[in-house]
Amino acid sequence: MHAQQKINALLNQLNTVIVGKSAQVRDSVACLLAGGHLLLEDVPGVGKTTLAHALAHGFGLQFSRVQFTSDLMPSDLTGVSVYERGSESFVFHPGPVFAQILLADEINRASPKTQSALLEAMEERQVSVEGRTHALPQPFFVIATQNPQEQLGTFALPESQLDRFLMRIHLGYPDRAAERRLLSGNGRRAEADALEAMLSSEELAQLQSAVLQVHASDALLDYLQDLLDATRSGQWFVQGLSPRAGIALLRAAKAVALMQGRDYVAPDDVQAILVQTAAHRLVPTGQSGRGAAEQVRAMMDSVAVR
Repeated sequence: MHAQQKINALLNQLNTVIVGKSAQVRDSVACLLAGGHLLLEDVPGVGKTTLAHALAHGFGLQFSRVQFTSDLMPSDLTGVSVYERGSESFVFHPGPVFAQILLADEINRASPKTQSALLEAMEERQVSVEGRTHALPQPFFVIATQNPQEQLGTFALPESQLDRFLMRIHLGYPDRAAERRLLSGNGRRAEADALEAMLSSEELAQLQSAVLQVHASDALLDYLQDLLDATRSGQWFVQGLSPRAGIALLRAAKAVALMQGRDYVAPDDVQAILVQTAAHRLVPTGQSGRGAAEQVRAMMDSVAVR
């Protein structure tokens, strides 16, 4: 099956479970094809965890789920070394982070200390326990869900951790037709868990390699740099996007282009994922009165396409 057909088959399957959210499903798949971590932020009950389950099953990856709570310890994620009398040595017992997909449910309910335990795993694809380094499986994705900051019992994610997420996606409430399908069904979580794997680990690796081979012209890179410069001008945001964020944005745009069946990036691809890739990394200047996403859209409209 051609790469485009595999991706379309995966999208069609996911859209049977996550009804009425085809744009968010597309962005989530693009994020994982680009090798990035995904943050799903919204109020409880709109399908964040169901989408995470569906992605794990559809990609055919081994996954584990951790419910983040205020008393969750870093060792509950990474694992511990236990002294075993028979061998007279310490034996490492890996924690749930040793999975190809880690579903970090309600990540902002855990303490900053536990949140920071994910940082090394997300960036280095490894964890250090008691002075020893342990490699994580390949591929390794974190799909985290987060409740809005104003909810009780939440700890804001630090900027350094937010920067490790390639995209932040909001699901929002379903439209009336989609909600009727949800009300008429028997629950989407069971359907998500029953999904067949549409890709093998080898096929996913091939698609991720194909993403990196997508061509970006000089004109496209000029446009991308114009957007990065706009974020740093001081007119729109307190601080601009870092070079690492620029690389992440280009990788996400390449994934979108591949999903469209093209081997080159168009400005439309950058525009399609700019808000999802940039807004969680930016703080609007005080006088605008707009949220980060609205400010990114306004800034994007002001930058001419080359």
